[in-house]
Amino acid sequence: MQTKVVSASEIRTALNVLQNGSIVAFPTDTVYGLGALAFDSAAIESIYTAKDRPIEKAIPILIGDLSDLDQIADDVPNMALRFAARFWPGPLTCIVPKKQTLPLAVSATSTVAVRIPNHPDALALLRAAGPMAVTSANISGQPSPSTAQEVFEQLTGRIPLILDGGKTPGGVPSTLVDCTANDPIILREGPITLEELLSALE
Repeated sequence: MQTKVVSASEIRTALNVLQNGSIVAFPTDTVYGLGALAFDSAAIESIYTAKDRPIEKAIPILIGDLSDLDQIADDVPNMALRFAARFWPGPLTCIVPKKQTLPLAVSATSTVAVRIPNHPDALALLRAAGPMAVTSANISGQPSPSTAQEVFEQLTGRIPLILDGGKTPGGVPSTLVDCTANDPIILREGPITLEELLSALE
């Protein structure tokens, strides 16, 4: 497979790849992500193959607008909606009850992780494509890439397309919070603290 690198502005090229059942790497507000359309089970499985990723690890969903949440989640807790209103777009990933129509390749459990990234190129792609299953664009266990060149060095020949949006901010992964209990439970610490989350619920 030949891996093409094009400008992140070439959304139509990326859409063609995604709608033909393949995967695309693109910049986000943390690192470069590797994504497929959220309801394309075969394409999502190819993410695992490209990354040598263990199949039991769930893949988060990225959306471009809060209105897209209903496509991938059911009975969204009020807590998650209040967090979304305060912190999205941004480095907060919320675990919510998943819609049963989502492929098992996204998550074999009853929940799904979702966020809206704060990056113009990512938002442009997500608003054009709809919800996407996205994880870091690297070989599992290798460093997460912050440039298109770093993606190319790890995944060339494994994926068809990389959108080059320059260097990403990198740094700390998003805060991961379980919103399915009575109180928020932080599963991965990140830029947004428990105190900030609790203040959003006051």
